[in-house]
Amino acid sequence: MHITLLGTGCPAVHLERYGPAQLIRHGGTAVLVDCGSGVTQRLLAAGSSGRDIDALLLTHLHSDHIVDLFQLVISSWHQGRDRPQRVYGPPGTRAYVEGLLDLWRPELAQRIAHEKRPSTAALEAEVVEIASGDTLAIGDLAVRVVPVEHRPVRHAFGFVFQDASDEGPRIALSGDTRRCEALIEAARGVELLVHEVFVHRELPVVAGVRGAETVANVAGYHTLSSEVGKIATEAEAACLMLTHFVPPGCDRDALLAEVAADFAGPIAIGEDLMSFDAGTRRLRHAGGRIALGRPRPMKP
Repeated sequence: MHITLLGTGCPAVHLERYGPAQLIRHGGTAVLVDCGSGVTQRLLAAGSSGRDIDALLLTHLHSDHIVDLFQLVISSWHQGRDRPQRVYGPPGTRAYVEGLLDLWRPELAQRIAHEKRPSTAALEAEVVEIASGDTLAIGDLAVRVVPVEHRPVRHAFGFVFQDASDEGPRIALSGDTRRCEALIEAARGVELLVHEVFVHRELPVVAGVRGAETVANVAGYHTLSSEVGKIATEAEAACLMLTHFVPPGCDRDALLAEVAADFAGPIAIGEDLMSFDAGTRRLRHAGGRIALGRPRPMKP
């Protein structure tokens, strides 16, 4: 089972960190998690495309996680996709997706009439609204839906990925959340925990941009860098990978030192297009390869 971080950023625009998105590949199944800015370009860079995605999972409906959904739809059509996008998301997803496609219907009608492509199926979406505790069967994957703490967002989820046989290594993805006991329990013993991080010391008050209340409120629904290592330790995760950096341009060395003080296992400061193979515990990025030790044996 492989995970590739397509985008490790947040709503703040950054040249190195695109909007939140992850690609999970296992067997013959490809699942996209979230659809942040630049996701279609990152998919191509990762050797995939919207044409090949079996399902899109949305952690929640914040704009930075869904802003490129229409770009995914239209680019997939141009790539030769011959089936609707299948979208799993929280309550409200159906209304959002239908409204988005309706907004673009006039342009789509013009394109369909003029471009004469062999299929228009890719311009549609099949939406499944999901709930806490669901287990989704998507090809070779079983995906557990975990409620996380991102209030005032009412419905926000993390996911735990495993082989459909319920055997082999697991990967947990936090989504956007403050410290969350349900996530810690669901992620217990995973081979990899991919977790968001808020680097509080690097988001100062800036007059005319954000005040103290803004900083406190943003911190209140994310996980502080002083907490994320403790969470990985409590979850007994084998490896920790950080993503969704707030702010995106943080001091990587200082962050690594802070998290390593609380978590003794391998830690990766995530970067766009960084990949991890949960079966071999190999990390890949920008042509480099790192072996993080042998995977630990599965508990009976």
